[in-house]
Amino acid sequence: MMMSVDSSVDRRDESQSTGNGNGNGVVTATNRTTYLSQRLRLNRNEAHQPENYDDLELEFNPALYGKMEQYLPPNLLTATRFHKLEYMKVVLDRYLTDHDRVRIQKHKEYRQYIISSYQPLHKEIYVMHPATFFVPSFIKAITENTEESLRSIISEPSPGVYTFEMLQPHFCELLLSEVESFEKWVQEAKFKIMRPNTMNKYGAVLDDFGLETMLDNLMNDFIRPISRVFFPEVGGTSLDSHHGFVVEYGKDRDYELGFHVDDSEVTLNVCLGKQFSGGELFFRGVRCDKHVNTDTQAEEVFDYSHVPGNGVLHRGRHRHGARPTTSGHRTNLLLWCRSSIFRESRKYQKDFPSWCGECLLEKKERQRQFVEATKKVV
Repeated sequence: MMMSVDSSVDRRDESQSTGNGNGNGVVTATNRTTYLSQRLRLNRNEAHQPENYDDLELEFNPALYGKMEQYLPPNLLTATRFHKLEYMKVVLDRYLTDHDRVRIQKHKEYRQYIISSYQPLHKEIYVMHPATFFVPSFIKAITENTEESLRSIISEPSPGVYTFEMLQPHFCELLLSEVESFEKWVQEAKFKIMRPNTMNKYGAVLDDFGLETMLDNLMNDFIRPISRVFFPEVGGTSLDSHHGFVVEYGKDRDYELGFHVDDSEVTLNVCLGKQFSGGELFFRGVRCDKHVNTDTQAEEVFDYSHVPGNGVLHRGRHRHGARPTTSGHRTNLLLWCRSSIFRESRKYQKDFPSWCGECLLEKKERQRQFVEATKKVV
């Protein structure tokens, strides 16, 4: 979800400097309209050291603004922190309607109530501990952080679908136990919780009961390095927000999940367990909004059988679903990773995005027609 700046920041005088030493640039009223109309950079300025926004009362995670700052137009990098925030607010507000703002405020209050009321069972999983969370091969590949090291642990059984060993069994057990503890608290408190999405009737949003920071670290330090290599064309290099949750299938839980796409640029799906049969993940090709309901080509058909602890990484626009879980109980961790930069750039995108299977077919057909027309003229 896109984020907006707290109104207390908006009321501050434009000439006030709130920088932390990164620069002393001044944005005057005469060029304010000009800088607000500029586009974000498509590529991150890795050399720029962003401001720290943790001390401000922002409506959303302050980390987003630090990440987004590296994509600001060059002439804004030396502006005051206030003016950087003002620019980022204009960009992010394009995604929010008045209805969205009301909903976001209600959700903020809802989350604050849960975190203040629910007592975590396993506090050790609320802070990122790579050595106890991940298998050694995964840690080694991420630490080396080269395309070669990542490809050494990752398989691509079907184009655009990447699988790898990821989570240690003990961590899976702890997370499952924490989810069960949270759901028990929900039942005892007779509290109605929000489900992960519009399709799943069971499961829980992990961000809502305190795991947001840990999952943000998971995205930034472990998933983004992989996405930078395998999904650069859909914002894999600029992932800056997430939606983290678990889904549950089996008796007295969801049975299956229909054909759909995710509200993400990149999706991580990790099976936590337990014992189960069925529940295969089926894929049916990557599509843009225009072609999401078009036919599937034979080469796009792929079914994946879940293995506890193993991760599956794919584009959010990769059409997929879950087959019936015929016995047992299956729980999966999902992390929808999003890029505000990519979503902004899509407004200016030309026809035929390179990642949409149907767009590629249309492009080839137009090229064929052009060649045929040229032959006739000759």
